[in-house]
Amino acid sequence: MTNPYDAAHGQSINDPNGFWGRIAEDCHWTKRWNRVLDDSRKPFYRWFTGGELNTCYNALDLHVDGGRGHQPALIYDSPVTQTLKTFTYLQLRDEVARFAGALANQGVAKGDRVVVYMPMIPEAVIAMLACARLGAVHSVVFGGFAAPELATRINDAKPKVVVSASCGIEVSRVIPYKPLLDGAIGMAGSKPERCIIVQRPMCKAEMTPGRDLDWGDVMAKARPHDCVPVQATDPLYILYTSGTTGIPKGVVRDNGGHVVALKYTMKAIYNVDAGDVYWAASDVGWVVGHSYIVYAPLFKGCTSILFEGKPVGTPDAGVFWRVIAQHGVKALFTAPTAFRAIKREDPNAALMKNFDLSRFKALFLAGERLDPDTLRWAQRSLGVPVIDHWWQTETGWAIATNCMGLHHFTVKEGSPTKPAPGWNLFALGTDKQPLAAGQIGALVARLPLPPGTLPTLWNNDPGFLKSYLEEFPGYYKTADAGFIDPEGYVFVMSRTDDIINVAGHRLSTGAMEEILADHQDVAECAVLGVEDVLKGQVPIGFMVLKAGVTRSHDEIIKEVVAMVRDRIGPVASFKTATVVKRLPKTRSGKILRGTIQKIADNKEWKMPATIDDPVIFDEITAALGTIGYAKERKA
Repeated sequence: MTNPYDAAHGQSINDPNGFWGRIAEDCHWTKRWNRVLDDSRKPFYRWFTGGELNTCYNALDLHVDGGRGHQPALIYDSPVTQTLKTFTYLQLRDEVARFAGALANQGVAKGDRVVVYMPMIPEAVIAMLACARLGAVHSVVFGGFAAPELATRINDAKPKVVVSASCGIEVSRVIPYKPLLDGAIGMAGSKPERCIIVQRPMCKAEMTPGRDLDWGDVMAKARPHDCVPVQATDPLYILYTSGTTGIPKGVVRDNGGHVVALKYTMKAIYNVDAGDVYWAASDVGWVVGHSYIVYAPLFKGCTSILFEGKPVGTPDAGVFWRVIAQHGVKALFTAPTAFRAIKREDPNAALMKNFDLSRFKALFLAGERLDPDTLRWAQRSLGVPVIDHWWQTETGWAIATNCMGLHHFTVKEGSPTKPAPGWNLFALGTDKQPLAAGQIGALVARLPLPPGTLPTLWNNDPGFLKSYLEEFPGYYKTADAGFIDPEGYVFVMSRTDDIINVAGHRLSTGAMEEILADHQDVAECAVLGVEDVLKGQVPIGFMVLKAGVTRSHDEIIKEVVAMVRDRIGPVASFKTATVVKRLPKTRSGKILRGTIQKIADNKEWKMPATIDDPVIFDEITAALGTIGYAKERKA
């Protein structure tokens, strides 16, 4: 007998117009679409062309108008500031409408860009939704990014306004944001007309006269602004993700397909309904924060948690259980890194016993590979389904998952289960042909991609084609390698490019290599990601120094670590490097990063047939040993 998942997935592939058209009826449209799937300009597919709607209306006003105005929409829980504040749908709608008016007073209109450089405070959510209300395009930049990274995004998005705050808080450490913002604007060729700053009490920012405005002042002068209808195919936001060249790629999300797909996933994947409490323990600077803190839960009429804290240290490894119990969380979505940190601090889950978790029904983990030990620990400790799922910044929602609202499949360790509805996945070989079940190849999705995924890159159609569609014509390249087993379960094994996953954050080792290469004493270098018990992967650097350099190696290493921290930010977790006499290369000059990585991770490796000098691996192994790798390492 066909289960609901099989029926949904089958129709989504064989009849996408009927499948997504039916789901779209659950959303609010100011003008109905002409076509569900527009394939008139392949491979640039579009969803719901001719349709008009407003994303903010679907997130807030729809529920207020439907009688949910007094239900909590957003709970701000900040253990780092000892703050707890709840916004009902009516209160959040009114705050968003007023800030939309404040942005409009600064000349922001439909199609204009606004960069949001914020910590995890309610104003960040309000700013994003206010942009959507106006039909403006927001681009959120994670608050931990350094000035050069922020400058590249300002240059590409060309925002009319930047919305920021005076500081962020990392556990007990205050990080001033305004000097980073000022530095980025100084570097950027494109200058925003205005900056609106939230002054937090723990750090007051210096304001630039004529450019900087206080959030409180602009809100006091603003009048509420109505929702502005936009085309379904108009951009909602730009979110920059690391590219293999170190140049960030501006992933575009449209309005129509995004509302339809994200609202659908709340029940189909996470099994939550209107009125349920849902928590994505992420950051609004990442795609998870966009999709599952701000948008999807509000589309569905859920209560969403905005958490400003860490899984450990705010104040201890029991904070997640406190939040779940206190607010009645039904489903939690976070990264395996968070659970590894909790497990390290509280291996027997003793702190969990202090809280009533009876309303908690499922844990969802994503952002990096879920190791079996963490999966088993979470299953044993929580006694609820622990669901691994696989997706990317580009996709906006899960590519493969155990769809809890459709059918709960048996969990297989190492697999995010089966393709989500709308995803037609294959593993392709070097001949670009589908492989037999169980054979490892490049994981790809047959076009068209489902709604809510990226239609292109910001002002860069050629880059979109080159990055995702050219290598495997007719398919989207995930840049992940893996296989699909005989039962249809997907197994994601590794990246196929140089993007590494540090605590759920995708970062480019190529970008780090460019920074190391800028050091005056470095002749050539390589950066690669190695396994880390807590963060999944961390980057380590190998440097060959220029001839004649006599300075202390330790001093040079400290300098390059500081350079990466300054240009990319602490989020890179780049703390370890070593100096080597030479790097292993093929005869054509390609550095054998993969082999070095296997040595560092204590995995079996074979001597490459094209190596120019086999003895070099003895040198690399010795160098790795001096920094604690290429041998068994303790957590």
